[in-house]
Amino acid sequence: MLEGGNLRLAYKRVVQNGGAPGVDSVTVDELQAYLKTHWGTVETELLTGAYRPAPVKRVEIPKPGGGVRLLGIPTVMDRFLQQALLQVMNPILDATFSWYSYGFRPGKRAQDAVKQAQRYIQSGLRWVVDMDLEKFFDRVNHDILMARVARKVTDKRVLKLIRAYLNAGVMEGGVCQKTEEGTPQGGPLSPLLANILLDDLDKELTQRGLRFVRYADDCHIFVASKRAGERVLKSITHFVEGKLKLKVNRDKSAVDRPWNRRLLGFSFLSNRQATIRLAPKTISRFKEKVRELTNRSRSISMEERISRLNRYLMGWMGYFGTASAKRHCERFDQWIRRRLRMCLWKQWKRVRTRLRELRALGVPDWAAFKMANSRRGAWEMSRNTNNALPTSYWEAKGLKSLLSRYLELC
Repeated sequence: MLEGGNLRLAYKRVVQNGGAPGVDSVTVDELQAYLKTHWGTVETELLTGAYRPAPVKRVEIPKPGGGVRLLGIPTVMDRFLQQALLQVMNPILDATFSWYSYGFRPGKRAQDAVKQAQRYIQSGLRWVVDMDLEKFFDRVNHDILMARVARKVTDKRVLKLIRAYLNAGVMEGGVCQKTEEGTPQGGPLSPLLANILLDDLDKELTQRGLRFVRYADDCHIFVASKRAGERVLKSITHFVEGKLKLKVNRDKSAVDRPWNRRLLGFSFLSNRQATIRLAPKTISRFKEKVRELTNRSRSISMEERISRLNRYLMGWMGYFGTASAKRHCERFDQWIRRRLRMCLWKQWKRVRTRLRELRALGVPDWAAFKMANSRRGAWEMSRNTNNALPTSYWEAKGLKSLLSRYLELC
């Protein structure tokens, strides 16, 4: 872990990832200077097993469906050390994990899990056991987790360091609270620790001959009938709650048809090919975000608005390009351009400004005069300015097309 090349790579990764400072307020930009001052002491403490991590800073992130997700932001120094440890442990442990575990693993993506699920459905397993673990990262039992880590790791200093990270505590409202259970989301090591614990679940499912895909705490098991699914859900719930001391969310877990459930933002059609599609909630969230970026009350320049929109659209399509979404992309592009026309109309507040801008766009005087003096709202006028502000206008402004990007990916 403390080998020079490994530490340099860890430093580079932490700087690339950026992120907010922890409880000591040291930023990523200040990490290099901080290491020059404190590294000698930290290295000695690590080698003697005396190092004590700082508490994580509690941050609440709103969930799209309501409620909050609790994140714990370690200090930059602890992120650096966790990253260095992760780089050594991951290659060793990852080789022992199930092929059908896709979360936070090198060379595996969420889209791979969705494609594997599609193959299961195509093979005739047209029922799914959708099992949701309630507040998984907050409920991990430290003793059970450390027992599983100790199967793979023999260096007692490493075991002691991992235990210290689990017990580091949480700083909330200026008060440090002890952590009796859970692995705070936000540190580089948390995903690996989650996979170590849930590897027992993967091995249990494999031993039973079940077909499944798992991405972190999101597990889908594919079966041939509803009756088989209900039996599997009952027995696996007993295993998870009895052996791993985790809680299955019975309200969100269900046995259903795959096309009625959501897997990592995707779903399927009920045809024989089980075509991958966008889940309804994914479409709702996409529109919600675009509405936020194209809010006509936000006073930002059109260039900045388009720049932010492009970043979101290209990132979104990079993830969801696997789905069959050509028609969605066509409709989204039209809707986004209309929302931008609405923003532009709102910016042209006065009648004389609207008249000048419309004339500059080549609109005949009689039509420009009529539109500029219209009492209709900005959303209604965004339809009437379609010819004056066509697709080519927005392309010239730098707006990227979802449809074009989708066709490139296809």
